Amino acid sequence: MAEVQPFRGWRYDIGQVGALAEVTAPPADVIDPAQQLELYQRHPCNIVRALLNRSEIGDESPRARHERAADFLRHWRSEGVLIQDHESAFYVYHQEFELDDRTVVRRGFLGRLRIEDFASGHVVPHEQTVSDSVADELALNRACRMNLSPILGLYADDADIQRPLEQAVLTETAFESMDDQGVTHRVWAVTQADVIEQARAGLRNQPIYIADGHHHYESARNYRDELRAANRLPDENSPANFVMIMLVELDDPSLTIAPTHRLVSGLPPLSSGDMKVLLGRHFEVDEIGTGPDAARETWGLMDADGGQDVLGFGTADGVWMMARLTDATVMESLASDQSESWRSLGVNVLHRLVLGHMFEQSHPDAQPSCRYAQTVDDLVKGMSEGGHQLASLVAPPEIEHVEDIAAHRELMPPKSTSFVPKLLSGLVFNLLD
Repeated sequence: MAEVQPFRGWRYDIGQVGALAEVTAPPADVIDPAQQLELYQRHPCNIVRALLNRSEIGDESPRARHERAADFLRHWRSEGVLIQDHESAFYVYHQEFELDDRTVVRRGFLGRLRIEDFASGHVVPHEQTVSDSVADELALNRACRMNLSPILGLYADDADIQRPLEQAVLTETAFESMDDQGVTHRVWAVTQADVIEQARAGLRNQPIYIADGHHHYESARNYRDELRAANRLPDENSPANFVMIMLVELDDPSLTIAPTHRLVSGLPPLSSGDMKVLLGRHFEVDEIGTGPDAARETWGLMDADGGQDVLGFGTADGVWMMARLTDATVMESLASDQSESWRSLGVNVLHRLVLGHMFEQSHPDAQPSCRYAQTVDDLVKGMSEGGHQLASLVAPPEIEHVEDIAAHRELMPPKSTSFVPKLLSGLVFNLLD
């Protein structure tokens, strides 16, 4: 079903840059302005200059950032900072990190995935995208014509796909980098034709589930469609028909989903009393307290509970509360066309019931819009900066939810899942022309 091919990756020349840790970076969507500046200062060839080029005085349009990014990549290639491997390869990729007080290793491999429309069922999403993110990534593709970061894909390992790749690199030396969170990333190139073909054959009989990077995939598909419409794809094996992907077995115990909380604007001014009244129709509400410590306590209680029927809310007066859904039938009514798994997810209860139905009923002019926060402290900081009427703590889905939602061809709201640790940008690049 899914077609994955090896490719001749571009990589940093360690002899020129000194160490991969100096030039690699997290994915663009988790880099804040402070980290962007730090990465700029870390090394003149850090991938952030292409991945998330900063605005400069005199820029006449956002396109200027992408043109500078492309200039950096062209310069690094011409100067030998980036060099292309001589042979096509799958790239075994390990991430070693601490999980539940023990060291674990996530094992997968990088290849290039043939881009297909989702209707084929060969590549399966589970999450909606944000149009601005897709548009920005598409503009970067047009300028740079290179995949700078891989998407994360999952597959059911009925054919024992990873094991032969692991055996092929047992005696090889890895390219290695440690990121700022203490995660060690290691990459090896596998060029043996028989090993590559064994992995490819095992993937042909099953779909690939997109885990992280839906906007990367959508922008890659849009870029392919643009080139196809302009007759700029010579054949079906042209590089722009593919996108770089990290493939991990679906049952890998190291797969972890972190929460992504919501800062909501576009609502009327809300006190904690207003929110309690609004929630009271369908939720049992417990006020936890006031201030940042109450926010952390609310999340601690939710995390210990572990249920998808519990949400946390903070209002502009600093009060934090925990709300447990008591009337599940309302989701059956509001989302009768969705599966029971979809209706039970906390993120869907938040968006469909609370931010959708309940605010539509109580405040018809409300236009909820979300900003996203990875940690409770980020959520508290966002509320303190003003401009948001509501904060919501949301439990992350489990990997089983992702598999079930994808299998039903359903979509969660944007930023519903955040797989951690993040894949590192700058280990391997895939050229699109």
